[in-house]
Amino acid sequence: MQKTFQRLPLALAVAMAVPALALAQETTLGRVVVTGSATAATPAEVAPGTVQTLRPATSDTASLLRDVPGVSTYGAGGMSSLPAIRGLADDRIRIKVDGMDLIATCPNHMNPALSYLDPANIGLLEVYPGVSPVSVGGDSIAGTIVAESKAPVFAEPGQGVVKSGEISAFYRSNGDAVGGSLAATLANESFSVSYVGSLAESDNYDAAKDFKTSSETGRIGHELPLDEVGSSAYKSRNHDLGFAFKGGDHLVEAKVGFQDLPYQLYPNQRMDMLDNEQLRLNLRYTGAFDWGALEMRAYRENVDHFMDFGADKRFIYTKIGQPPSAVCTEAQQTAGICAAGMPMYSESKNTGLVLKADVSLSETDLLRLGAEYQHYTLDDWWPPSGLGMSPETFWNVRDGERNRAGIFAEWEKQVSSQWTTLAGVRYERVKTDAGDVQGYDPTTDTKHMNSMQKSEAAAFNALDHKRTDDNVDLSLLARYTHDANLDVEFGLARKVRSPNLYERYTWSSWSMAALMNNFVGDGNGYVGNVGLKPEKAHTISATFDWHAADRNWEFKATPYLTYVSDYIDAIAAPSRVYTPGTFNVLQFENQSARLYGIELSGRAPLASTELGDFGMRGQINYTRGKNRDTGDDLYNIMPLNVKLALTHRQGGWDNALEFEGVKAKSKVSDVRSEIQTPGYALTHLRTSYSWKSLRVDVGVENLFDKFYYLPLGGAYLGQGTTMRLPASGGTPYGVAVPGAGRSIYAGINYKF
Repeated sequence: MQKTFQRLPLALAVAMAVPALALAQETTLGRVVVTGSATAATPAEVAPGTVQTLRPATSDTASLLRDVPGVSTYGAGGMSSLPAIRGLADDRIRIKVDGMDLIATCPNHMNPALSYLDPANIGLLEVYPGVSPVSVGGDSIAGTIVAESKAPVFAEPGQGVVKSGEISAFYRSNGDAVGGSLAATLANESFSVSYVGSLAESDNYDAAKDFKTSSETGRIGHELPLDEVGSSAYKSRNHDLGFAFKGGDHLVEAKVGFQDLPYQLYPNQRMDMLDNEQLRLNLRYTGAFDWGALEMRAYRENVDHFMDFGADKRFIYTKIGQPPSAVCTEAQQTAGICAAGMPMYSESKNTGLVLKADVSLSETDLLRLGAEYQHYTLDDWWPPSGLGMSPETFWNVRDGERNRAGIFAEWEKQVSSQWTTLAGVRYERVKTDAGDVQGYDPTTDTKHMNSMQKSEAAAFNALDHKRTDDNVDLSLLARYTHDANLDVEFGLARKVRSPNLYERYTWSSWSMAALMNNFVGDGNGYVGNVGLKPEKAHTISATFDWHAADRNWEFKATPYLTYVSDYIDAIAAPSRVYTPGTFNVLQFENQSARLYGIELSGRAPLASTELGDFGMRGQINYTRGKNRDTGDDLYNIMPLNVKLALTHRQGGWDNALEFEGVKAKSKVSDVRSEIQTPGYALTHLRTSYSWKSLRVDVGVENLFDKFYYLPLGGAYLGQGTTMRLPASGGTPYGVAVPGAGRSIYAGINYKF
């Protein structure tokens, strides 16, 4: 089996070259056929109109999912929030960006997959929650998010060479956010070249009122107003260049993407991202044949990531009890008097190959087959900077490696005019490994108070780091069309996810080091566990879809239940003192969990008058999650929430008045000291006008300037001496990250 997996990348690379050579000899031009999703599993799609409407209001692609039932986002940077589906978040979701499985190269997951695709470049955004088909991804237990950039454009027959493009700009008052994008395409009937570039920049945003008692940041001469949310500023630049060649029913694409992110600050993390560079290459072939459709893909991603303290956090650290300093010389660093920042680097390489085929067995039977391979490497190291961070380099993860190889088969059958079924099986082998590590001072346990760096590194290095997981996914879906007004979808699935490298291989319980390994934003420190087993989720769900025959109105209800064995939760680190109700050092541990809930959503027209067409849409989401071993409530659980929108359209006008209500978050994770948040209600107003090629958007977020805390925003760590626990003069415990106060935004878009 191992040799087979080793040969897979070469075999797929050769397979991809064959259709490309054949395509070069193709003379007949026609429509390209792309494989579609299973009719028995209908994804929730973010409509193109919704993307267009929200682009001026957000630079965060994940936030475009805000109206998808069952989806919430938890706080991170201004353009890097992390999605959660039915209470399961982050790496528990398979996120595919242009078919690539991207992985956050950061112990705090500051650069998640969706952060690499700007809202201006979204062509498709879909969510497969819970019982997702095995064909849309494995190594996940929550579902799959599919994000794709805009498809290539070709000239129509006889049209010659076409030139097209789009330019847009936006402004948001809260944070003085500005940005824009430019897209251009040059194409004939068979060849297309395109470019999309975007930039976005924002200062810190303001809450609706004062929410903290101190304006100090730890930097001499620098303070923040009491209503300003520290460390929420960002700046990003994205560039995407695409080439596409079409011949007959075949398409070859090559995309090159580059992101330069000079800074993105984090109000719920102790450090900030001060540089992130990603370079990616993505090659794809699709073709239609008499027997069905074929898709092949190869991709490569390189990421260089740097963390340190942003402008709102204390940069120079002195010994406990010493006053802040404006200068830390190299001599003072060497003498152990101070530390000039705490630089932390991570670097990853990600290579993937994908092969998929849709085989038409008959008019009623479709077989999907596929194979995937992913090779991911990670280094995470912290150079010496003085005081306790010296004299050597601290290795958080060294020579980390995570390899996935998988195959799947999926059978979709039109059983009758009323019944469609989808059954699939997926097998994946996930192999992880990491090299030996060391602390800042590998020679002693006593130089750094309570650090135990020498002994803990020795204990970790003595372990066998190699782990091999053999994971099997199963999914079964059935769709029943009762009549023109009712569809029912049933789903049953077994999904498996192997731990990520930070969950398995971070090793130090020293609070300074552990505090850097936190991708949930709760303010605690985390220690890995080499012995972690894969999470195994068993989910059952049903969707009842009542609608008009022409879909003019619809109402959906989806109850679901998930049991997770070997759920990766947190316990008090055995080597540290645990104090309830404050920040602690925790360790990842396999336990068990149960999640259940219901999603209600619908839309309907209200009236059609001389003043235009009026309608409404809304949803209600409820999720409950419990640790079955400890009885503790699970983290990442959004409280009961309601969304309602009144819409109006007339001519080129498109208007909406939106209401958002969230219940108080009283059920919290005790082991993580999760902060309770009160309930709130917000109102948003949006309007747009389209005339020929011009579109103008204007809106107000949080119209009445209501103060609220983000239920999934985590602990406020946006300013001050963030790298110490409260007992040592660090950021106090108990303040949640507040949401933004009123923000007026405007956007303009012109197509040419």
